Amino acid sequence: MDRREVLKLLLASSGLTAMPAEWVAAFRSIHAGLGSAFAPRILTARQDATVGAMAELILPQTDTPGAKAVRVNEFIDHIVADWYSDQDRVRFLAGLADVDARTQSLFKKDFVDASAEQQSEILRALGEEMAQAGEALAKAPRGYRGADPEPDDNFYFMFRQLTLTGYFTSEAGFTEQLREEIIPGRFDGCIPFEAPTPSKSS
Repeated sequence: MDRREVLKLLLASSGLTAMPAEWVAAFRSIHAGLGSAFAPRILTARQDATVGAMAELILPQTDTPGAKAVRVNEFIDHIVADWYSDQDRVRFLAGLADVDARTQSLFKKDFVDASAEQQSEILRALGEEMAQAGEALAKAPRGYRGADPEPDDNFYFMFRQLTLTGYFTSEAGFTEQLREEIIPGRFDGCIPFEAPTPSKSS
């Protein structure tokens, strides 16, 4: 999927444009605080590698940096460690374990050891299940589904939102792509008008 299309989906669903400014500032400060040496705080080295591989599949490097280049895996580790509730943290880590279990079942190897094609197949299956969960919520009675139903308890929904938020609040994502989508271009409304100088006829 084109990077710009991913951003449009993010803006339409999770609403970075509607995100409180202090949240955006907090996410930006997380990126700014990432040191040169990274040691995962909540993830194991293997889990961190899985997060990095999955995030890069969602936002691969093209003519602009990918998820790995802007250190989305480190952002996710920080959010899961410091921002998630115990329940959400358990759900997230269980989801990562399920990714490896699925890959082992199909390809007899962990996700990080699978080929790019095999990894993409796993993410497609996760995406289909996320879509089905969203459709089920949309069809549920209004009192059950809430005003803006989203499959918050679906692991891949959690992961995708973390990845997109981490990417588009990074320096590269925010300055090179996000701002140009949500901040209007310059409008000069008071430019002095100068009549054109008549050309001399020869």
